[in-house]
Amino acid sequence: MTPTHHAVEMEDLTRLRQLLDAGAAVEDPNEQGMTLLHHAVDLEGDGALQSGGPLHVDVTALLLARGANPYAADREGRTPLDYALANGHWLAVELLAAWSRDRGPASPGD
Repeated sequence: MTPTHHAVEMEDLTRLRQLLDAGAAVEDPNEQGMTLLHHAVDLEGDGALQSGGPLHVDVTALLLARGANPYAADREGRTPLDYALANGHWLAVELLAAWSRDRGPASPGD
């Protein structure tokens, strides 16, 4: 696991910010082709499901603010939105939808 994926896994916003500031790639794919944004959306939603705790989108929001591509597909063709919908992460669905409305659809080559 790369340091950036580890920071996402630990929900360590300070460390993730430091890594990104130092030049880490915001689109860093893991072994399954999940970007940091896929990982964040999956972790936030699954964590709330398993713990019964509240949903949050702080890691997702940081990654979007740093230029993460919400349209990127993993090796199975799933986007971060697909992950959010699959695990009932309605808050990420709302954030991704708002981000998309503000920026419009991805251009070819994005």
